[in-house]
Amino acid sequence: MKIAFHDVYVHPLPPEHRFPMVKYELIPQQLLREGIIQPMHLFEPSPLDEDIILLTHEKEYWHKLRDQQLTYREQRVIGFEQSERLTLREITIGQGTIDISLHALDHGIGFNVAGGTHHAFAARGEGFCLLNDIGLAANYLLDRRKVKQVLVVDLDVHQGNGTASLFENNGSVYTFSMHGAHNYPFHKERSDWDIPLPDGITDGPYLQALKDALQILINKVRPDIVYYLSGVDILETDKLGKLKITAAGCLERDILVFDILKKHDIPVAVVMGGGYSPKVKDVVDAHCRTFSAGMDIYGY
Repeated sequence: MKIAFHDVYVHPLPPEHRFPMVKYELIPQQLLREGIIQPMHLFEPSPLDEDIILLTHEKEYWHKLRDQQLTYREQRVIGFEQSERLTLREITIGQGTIDISLHALDHGIGFNVAGGTHHAFAARGEGFCLLNDIGLAANYLLDRRKVKQVLVVDLDVHQGNGTASLFENNGSVYTFSMHGAHNYPFHKERSDWDIPLPDGITDGPYLQALKDALQILINKVRPDIVYYLSGVDILETDKLGKLKITAAGCLERDILVFDILKKHDIPVAVVMGGGYSPKVKDVVDAHCRTFSAGMDIYGY
């Protein structure tokens, strides 16, 4: 088992942006405290090399990030004030998702304690996302001929608009997003398959829609690897989510994904995505249940 964690934090942030970042510090602590993992399972990635970044992102945009030259408007759209530590954190997350992908190809599953920066486009960031870690990892594996076909299963409550845009014309990466129809981003890109969900959807209809979709996806795409974006902003407690999924339903979602992938011997790289419940404990608990479910089903 290999789990990427990131000892690169970006404090001080404006108060309204601190909460989403706290969970990345707390998740590894809780996983260790509950005995779900051992210290040997954790590793800290190195920052990405520029040549890998440029497989996915445009040079002009990357250099703006690297040299701290984003405009005020660009920073506002992203939601963070630019800083060298923020850029370092982002390129470390990207390398972490590459590393867990390689581990998954050899051992079945890998986790990134962060990741899921699915709102980043080739030439811009938005929605707390600077670089697209799934895009970076998928393009790396394809460029190095590690895989031929990639499937993205994005179950964050927000559509993976950046990921959809990155791979719009790339038949080697199939993008699937099941998300809130009336949630951010309000202009949706076109994934290969989008399932927009109504506000207030509950466990039963949600899980049935996912179960039906997963079998179709596996048969249609036949992926060499799956990127699973396991956002917990689907929870009924989430202040941004608008859905009514219980903690038990969120766990059942994870079990459905892991069960079908393990049944078909498909490696999976798991990234965390969003979670904005007012109580940080609800967010951390839900993410830790994702880790536990994946490890149980893949035999760790």
